Amino acid sequence: MLESPIEILLNSSNGVQVCAHDYGGNGPDVLFCHATGFHGRYWDPICSTMRKNFRCVSVDLRGHGNSLVPNGVSMNWMGMAEDVLSTIDYLNLGSPFAVGHSMGGSSILLAEQLRPGTFKAGWLFEPIVIGGETITPEMSKGGNLAVLARKRKETFQSREEAFERYVSRPPFSTCDEEALRAYVNYGFRDHGDEVILKCRGEIEAQVFENSVTTIFDALSTVNIPITVAGSSDQDGPAAIAPQIASQLPKGNFELYQDLTHFAPMENPSLIAEGIMQTLNKVL
Repeated sequence: MLESPIEILLNSSNGVQVCAHDYGGNGPDVLFCHATGFHGRYWDPICSTMRKNFRCVSVDLRGHGNSLVPNGVSMNWMGMAEDVLSTIDYLNLGSPFAVGHSMGGSSILLAEQLRPGTFKAGWLFEPIVIGGETITPEMSKGGNLAVLARKRKETFQSREEAFERYVSRPPFSTCDEEALRAYVNYGFRDHGDEVILKCRGEIEAQVFENSVTTIFDALSTVNIPITVAGSSDQDGPAAIAPQIASQLPKGNFELYQDLTHFAPMENPSLIAEGIMQTLNKVL
């Protein structure tokens, strides 16, 4: 069983305090960044495997997990990138490997564009990048995703009730049990006699609505080896993943057949193996 990581609150921009989870481990540093609405601890199963050969650190970006955000702070993704850079600086990670999922992958790309040479290499699963013909600027306001986020059920009688609801319906019904348990256990906080999502629906909606539209056009400036991984579900993020890889000077695309946008939670052991194979190539 994975020992609980050390939890560290650190200062980022706009008065935000980001929460980093340091799993320890032996070897080069790896920083993990989560998807919209999630948190750093759903990487637990993957970090449990990888910490044998890498030092693993995950982060709760602003508005998510155990991060602390002053009232009125924008959920603009530029702030997410600043959270990434602040984590690296505070923990003195040097030039870590970067692992990102969805919005987390986009935050990594944006951080590297803001400060070239921040990362040694990256492995990104379906980063949300507005551009090309697949995800157009007109979609950058979040659209239906923001509407759904605001309607999301936020409170349950217990974490067990939340788990049973999630495991019974898509998209979580295809997830690995350990990964889903980690998402539920650390994605809710006690709220009177109930539990409530740490990333509230309104915050998640604002994240969708504030997506950055400049990342795609600046992909040519990301001059580090990056593997862009994608699923076979053919939704927007899966469709644009090969395009992102082709625009990166040192990019390559990796297909994960029969998985979806939630692949890091669906098959953590397979994803961990893929990440380690990628990172070992650039050691």
